Amino acid sequence: MSEMITADLVDLDLSADTKEAAAHALAERMAALGRVTDLAGFLADVATREAQMPTGLDGGIGIPHCRSAHVTEPTLAFGRSAAGIDFGAADGPADLVFLIAAPAGADDAHLTILSALARQLMNAEFTAALRSVADTATAAALIRGEVTPQEAAAAQTEAAPPSGEAASGSAQTSPADDAAPAEAGTPDAARAPSEAPAPKDTTDPATADPTPEHPFRIVAVTSCPTGIAHTYMAAESLENAGREAGVELVVETQGSAGFTRLDPALIAAADGVILAHDVPVRDKDRFAGKPTVDVGVKAGINRPGELITEVRQKAARGETTAPAAAGTPVERTGEPGEGYGTKLRKWLMSGVSYMVPFVAAGGLLIAIGFALGGYKVNKAPSVMDHFVWTQTDSWAALMFQIGGVAFAFLVPVLAGYIAYGIADRPGLVPGFVGGSIALTINAGFLGGLAAGLISGAVVTAIQRVRIPQALRGIMPVVVIPLISSAVVGFLMFVVIGKPIATAQKGMTDWLSGLSGANAVLLGALLGLMMCFDLGGPVNKVAYTFATAGIAVSDPSDSAMKIMAAVMAAGMVPPLAMALATTVRGRLFTETERENGKAAWVLGASFISEGAIPFAAADPLRVIPSAMVGGALTGALSMAFGATLRAPHGGVFVVPLIGNPFLYLIAVAAGVCASTALVVVLKSLRGSAPGAPGGEREKDEHEQAARAGSADREQPVAA
Repeated sequence: MSEMITADLVDLDLSADTKEAAAHALAERMAALGRVTDLAGFLADVATREAQMPTGLDGGIGIPHCRSAHVTEPTLAFGRSAAGIDFGAADGPADLVFLIAAPAGADDAHLTILSALARQLMNAEFTAALRSVADTATAAALIRGEVTPQEAAAAQTEAAPPSGEAASGSAQTSPADDAAPAEAGTPDAARAPSEAPAPKDTTDPATADPTPEHPFRIVAVTSCPTGIAHTYMAAESLENAGREAGVELVVETQGSAGFTRLDPALIAAADGVILAHDVPVRDKDRFAGKPTVDVGVKAGINRPGELITEVRQKAARGETTAPAAAGTPVERTGEPGEGYGTKLRKWLMSGVSYMVPFVAAGGLLIAIGFALGGYKVNKAPSVMDHFVWTQTDSWAALMFQIGGVAFAFLVPVLAGYIAYGIADRPGLVPGFVGGSIALTINAGFLGGLAAGLISGAVVTAIQRVRIPQALRGIMPVVVIPLISSAVVGFLMFVVIGKPIATAQKGMTDWLSGLSGANAVLLGALLGLMMCFDLGGPVNKVAYTFATAGIAVSDPSDSAMKIMAAVMAAGMVPPLAMALATTVRGRLFTETERENGKAAWVLGASFISEGAIPFAAADPLRVIPSAMVGGALTGALSMAFGATLRAPHGGVFVVPLIGNPFLYLIAVAAGVCASTALVVVLKSLRGSAPGAPGGEREKDEHEQAARAGSADREQPVAA
């Protein structure tokens, strides 16, 4: 195994003035050593990670990092900037920049080394030594752990010139001066390295442990999207602050190298819990019933002392966390301060995402049944009563009836997992019950949506009621399911069920009556929606609208036309990008041309997400082009009267499509229109990427550097 960092990967005079330029300069050193195979592709991955959350930390540290298929082995590059580079930290620019590159399948040993570095960054002596080190070899050895901060300082003193001239790199802040300007997330960061740490028993009297027989005990979990740096830095920061505060604090790091669960005995004995995370905490229910502070991972790095104080205050007030009160599955993956509209969209998408596999499995099985046995297969007797192994009709009836059972789960699953998104697992029972009632009263998908939202609201209201400690154990398994199911059932059967069923019937009748120009306009609208965000919420609304129409034993002709138009339009974006990279490859980067090869298969399989890499890199040209082609295809499909009973499958279910030849013509027309438009738009931009020699490579690098901002411009995609 090669050394993760060498002197060739260290730049003590980093001249970059932006985070993109800094990443580019350090990544070039990795590429020169053969550790990065595609510089533009790797920088695009770095920019994508940066767009998720800024990688700047208080204390003048920037840690851009990512996992990438373009990295051959885990590698670390270090740069020191005299002017400072803005990485989004609250306290200002970073002068210490670490670029961490991990392969897509990095092994645990390498990731453990990277986690050790992340913990070292919380050590004020370590960062001070990096700011004062004079040569690249010593800096690399210091980062590898082969040289201590004291040894590095001694080596610099020995190498210092006798005159008053400063050695190379001495323009950086001295160790003593460094620690004061910014906190590194621990109390030690505010002291010079030579200053002795304060005794452990100097705790704040206001937060002193009210139970003197043992120290206050805290368990914590840290995690971040990549699981390489912030996860371990937050753990180190919390542990340091715990020692300073005189509390027992044990951290579970849920990083890329996996995680070892905290001993259940430790959790049971803990007086409080700190969750510092940007991705959902695995097995979060372990911590239910404890005073809990739930924050982002950066709070664990930057203000660990405040978090410890907060959890102790909650324990003193007797504030404990009920099984879903610390955040629902949707809230755990959201951003702080999200509005109600954003949360509502996520709750609905939670239900749709769990419903789609039932749609695909059930719909395809039903379609196979029709293909084998004809459209009268829905009149076949139960295969329990009549099944002949050698008869095709028996197998057709079997496929149809299994698919029908799968389809019967659609509305209950939709309602159940909307409630799950709102209230976590306690919402499942009333959600499924309400969804089943919606089917019983013919309220359909509208009833399922209402049942899910009501179930989540009812469970959340019950959880907010303060109850005695003795009853908390039976709440999730007896009280909440009983009361919430009764309330939801009453509302669905007696109050809102009939109006919703009436609205559902009215919408179905309206769709059945569409013809001529109205049908074509509806096809164009659905095509626009399918191509707007390529698998995102708007795309899913159109798809769910279509699948709702065929999720019955005998769908109308209009419903099957809508399904055909939606699937045809959804195939257009990836196929158009694949064709564009084939006919005018010079307009695209090497990475995009490789993505174009995969987009052929993804588009043919009705996976709209195959166009996301192109939309992320150039949303203002790709998305409008895709929408034009999708609208044309949807309109033509409706005009041609193509029908489809299967909810998925792409070209692989063409034999099940009504008017298949005209259907394929509609798809081809949309693909050609999108391809032509995206080629024209890309050809009109100011600097052609196809310029000869080094100009094209430079442009590709600039595109990769802009990927982060492009990600922010694109619509949300699933």
